[in-house]
Amino acid sequence: MATLKALKVRIGSVKSTQKITKAMKMVAAAKLRRAQEAAEAGRPYAQRIEAVVASLASQVTIGEGTPKLLAGTGKDQVHLFVVATSDRGLAGAFNTNIARLARRRAEAMRRAGKTVKFLTIGKKGRGVLARLYRTDIVHSVDAGDLGKFSYAEAKVYAADLIRRYEAGEFDVAHLFYSHFKSVLTQEPTEQQIIPVAAAISPVAAVVARTSEDGRKVALAPGSEAAVEYEPDEESILASLLPTNVAVQLFRAMRENAASEQGSKMTAMDNATRNAGDLIKRLSIQYNRARQAAITTELVEIISGAEAL
Repeated sequence: MATLKALKVRIGSVKSTQKITKAMKMVAAAKLRRAQEAAEAGRPYAQRIEAVVASLASQVTIGEGTPKLLAGTGKDQVHLFVVATSDRGLAGAFNTNIARLARRRAEAMRRAGKTVKFLTIGKKGRGVLARLYRTDIVHSVDAGDLGKFSYAEAKVYAADLIRRYEAGEFDVAHLFYSHFKSVLTQEPTEQQIIPVAAAISPVAAVVARTSEDGRKVALAPGSEAAVEYEPDEESILASLLPTNVAVQLFRAMRENAASEQGSKMTAMDNATRNAGDLIKRLSIQYNRARQAAITTELVEIISGAEAL
């Protein structure tokens, strides 16, 4: 049985830990509001650029002049998984869930005879995946403070991805991140970013019709208005497709920033409550041990007095 001194030291240690977890919860709550606002503000633009790319793609006939980011390599053998996590822990299952989804998809593709490579953004994702796929990680970068991740950094990452794609290092790129829904819910998500996925979300659905001069034009989503592009779809896509990759990466990192703080807030709240429960149990154990020690001393005193 633990001594009174050991129990007292342990209670003090747990109380100190509880103060730390409570402070971390408050910090996460303060950061969460800014991160959530940033993530929600970025969604309409990311969805709209998907819609524009889908509209343009519907007008293009795949040929030799078609941008490679749209046409693809003509193969579906080598897949690159871009796994975006954070550099820091103490965020519950935030990092683990993203890495777990990537592992499951990798195993499924390998069973189908595909080759899977990894590019990790964030130390936590790299640490998890390196235990199983060390030789398959082609590049790793640190995520830094997700709340301060800028579009300029996203453009650098996108340029590196496109360079690797054009060099023939992979055929398809998939982005893994955590979609923020609420403080309690963050959903691990997979998104194909290279080449443009054939199936676009309902928001990006486009209907095409033929104009009076015989030219195909696109109808704006949810509208009867026709949209004509100048100078031509191929020229616009050549500039827009790399931008779309950068925007989707930037959106993913913003979603991760909000998800990390939401998960950390929940984890620290649970840790604070668990510390409180442990303090109560230890206090009861301490009081019982103290009562037993006092009773023993009284018995010894009474026994000594009777012996006299």
